[in-house]
Amino acid sequence: MTENALTAQDQQLTPEEVAAAIAQYASEGKAIDLVELHVREVLGYTDYFIVATGNTERQVKAIHDRIHRGMKDDHGVLPRRVEGLTESKWALMDYLDVVVHIFTPEAREYYRLEQLWGEVPKRSVGD
Repeated sequence: MTENALTAQDQQLTPEEVAAAIAQYASEGKAIDLVELHVREVLGYTDYFIVATGNTERQVKAIHDRIHRGMKDDHGVLPRRVEGLTESKWALMDYLDVVVHIFTPEAREYYRLEQLWGEVPKRSVGD
């Protein structure tokens, strides 16, 4: 595995530490309505969803960039995949144990992840 393909598991970060770091970087990127959904008990492929909103498509991209840069520079961790950046109404960053969803307000209302996963524990995160 190359250095550029390091994951959170390679760095021995716990899922909780990854989620906390991502929430902090999103907050620094001026994300609003940051929510952590604890989906470990209902999904087999991840432990947490971090859901955030950027007021504009440009801000969605900026929040993505802040998370990406912070996780890479501070922890040596890159997402396994990223989707949605071409339009930037919604961006997904897959860190395996933590999946990040960054939406514009309209896209967040459309997808309604908090309602879809309403039975899982959730909490507000970030500053």
